[in-house]
Amino acid sequence: MTVKQHNGEGVRRAVFTPVDNRARVDTVVSRLGDAIELGLLADGEQLPGESELAGQLGVSTVTLREALMALRQQGLVITRRGRGGGSFVSLPEDPSEDRLRARLAAWSTEELRDLGDHWAAVSGAAARLAAQRTEPGDLQQLRRTLDELASAEEAAARSRVYGRFHVELAAAAQSARLTREQVALQTEVGALLCLVLGNDEYREEVSDRHRSVISAVQDGAHESARALAERCVQDSTARLITLRLAMPRTASGPRPLEGTHEQEPRPGRRRGDA
Repeated sequence: MTVKQHNGEGVRRAVFTPVDNRARVDTVVSRLGDAIELGLLADGEQLPGESELAGQLGVSTVTLREALMALRQQGLVITRRGRGGGSFVSLPEDPSEDRLRARLAAWSTEELRDLGDHWAAVSGAAARLAAQRTEPGDLQQLRRTLDELASAEEAAARSRVYGRFHVELAAAAQSARLTREQVALQTEVGALLCLVLGNDEYREEVSDRHRSVISAVQDGAHESARALAERCVQDSTARLITLRLAMPRTASGPRPLEGTHEQEPRPGRRRGDA
């Protein structure tokens, strides 16, 4: 498997660790699908062979083939036959601003605050543990992602890099559970961040916050790292809530975007799940 180096060993370990014993096909679909949509697996990247990937995920090859079939139906994986063939990642198209606004309108402000509280708790814990556990050399991944955010021109690219920073922060905490939880959170909130990250001034502000988190982690200032990571998330959530308050109230509960790969629910997911 040729995974882009910038994704980080900790993130890869979290993506390809064995899945839960329950609903294994659904769990494989969710695990790989989330990683693809967040850009943790690169567009066009070849996945490991079926036997190797099944072994990494701790499932049978039959289970893996069913999961890959579901991912192909969603357009997240393509399969090529013959010499040089295999299963390859297919990054979904970026949603339009109108569809993103429709998705945001499906959330109530109470739900957004609750999501933000959860996200801040996970990111804060990850930053605190990273400051306690990492060595300076372990932070190269986060610095590369910070540089990528600074150069990203499109809002969709910025939102993916923003989300990946928080996933990699959890990986730096050396916690597979926190990393997987951060991935799950980004599938809910990541696309919505396109609505606030199109602003160059805010992109610079986020870059400064991320830079401060890295500095605190490097210095071992675990409480400061926690507070900085939480503040970054809280500010982004507050911006989404401000946008939501300017919209007409609709039935609550996040909905998939029309015209995306989430048009039909993934196996094992409620239609309202992101």
